[in-house]
Amino acid sequence: MKLKLNLKSFLLISTLVASSTFAQDSGKKLTLDQLRARVFKKEYQSTTTKTDVLHSRFSSWGVKNSFDKGSINLPGALKKLQAKQDVVVAVIDTGIDPTHPFLKDNLYVPKGQAGLSNFGLDFSKGAKNVKTPYDKNRHGTHVSGIIKSVFPNVKILPLKYYNRNASGKDNLNSTIKALRYAVDLGVDIINYSGGGPEPDLEELEILKKAERKGIIVVAAAGNEQENIDNSKSAYYPASYKLSNIITVTAHNQSMQILNSSNWGVETVDVSAPGYKINSAIPTQRNGLLTGTSQATAFVSGVAAMLKAGYPGLTAKQIKKIISITAKKEITFNGKVKSSGRLDATAAIDLATKLNDKTNGQLAKTRASRRDVANTPKVIIRK
Repeated sequence: MKLKLNLKSFLLISTLVASSTFAQDSGKKLTLDQLRARVFKKEYQSTTTKTDVLHSRFSSWGVKNSFDKGSINLPGALKKLQAKQDVVVAVIDTGIDPTHPFLKDNLYVPKGQAGLSNFGLDFSKGAKNVKTPYDKNRHGTHVSGIIKSVFPNVKILPLKYYNRNASGKDNLNSTIKALRYAVDLGVDIINYSGGGPEPDLEELEILKKAERKGIIVVAAAGNEQENIDNSKSAYYPASYKLSNIITVTAHNQSMQILNSSNWGVETVDVSAPGYKINSAIPTQRNGLLTGTSQATAFVSGVAAMLKAGYPGLTAKQIKKIISITAKKEITFNGKVKSSGRLDATAAIDLATKLNDKTNGQLAKTRASRRDVANTPKVIIRK
């Protein structure tokens, strides 16, 4: 007998299987009615206003704190932003939980309708179903949640590259396939919260193509405690130094670059929150992760806001706006090119001024560059 489940039933059963408690009730068992009430509370559902993310249990101190306590200064930006068009961010990562209540309404797919059988693309080695890049790691869901917590209306295209059982070379090859797909499709922004110590000519050529097409690439500086200005410590793709790549390091609530984070006054453009960041994780939960991956996602969120409000901005202009509006911190001197941390409100304010100088040209919508790229063929390796 086949059992048909509607989406709410699926979410509830998934939650029951995954966990019988929520984070805030650790050790306290919940009845079925209590669990149902919590799963379908408003705070677990789609964001209904621009500022709901500031109060969500899936958001972090990076958006909730006051600016002087390390946040990205988001409230003012949310209130001022008037989005003119949708913005698609390709998240090249470990996949996503398509049932997560914080993210399910933000999924973008180039063909068909987003759903449980079509919610992105899986390029990882041995993938059996290319259209279901489910996150078995939690990293990709977490990063996507941060982007959503910054820009609630963002469209996320999950592109999975990571297989924990694959070799580094295999994962790099999967990354290159994902990058090529995103660039050929013509997404607005690519969030790549990964990387490695070796450059790759094919990867560089694809990123140069993204540069020519005006696609923003937000890349993590890495977590090796190194100065990536030094060629022996370089971290790619962050170290390619292309005009469309924004390289991001991480700081804590005390405005200190994390001890684990890479830095580089010539290579790293800006810092963003990266210490114990709360966000969405699979099976409808939330959790804390630390690193430049998390910081990268905050920058992608602000870049998406800028592109949504001012579609006429180029990748170079968005990178420059984010860099020159960064809040200067003495502790970042000699480690970050801008010497500053992400300031969402200042970035929106500067974009508004630039738009005024062009008589509103930057705010005019642009024809979509997105085409349906060829769905990749996946070879199942036995």
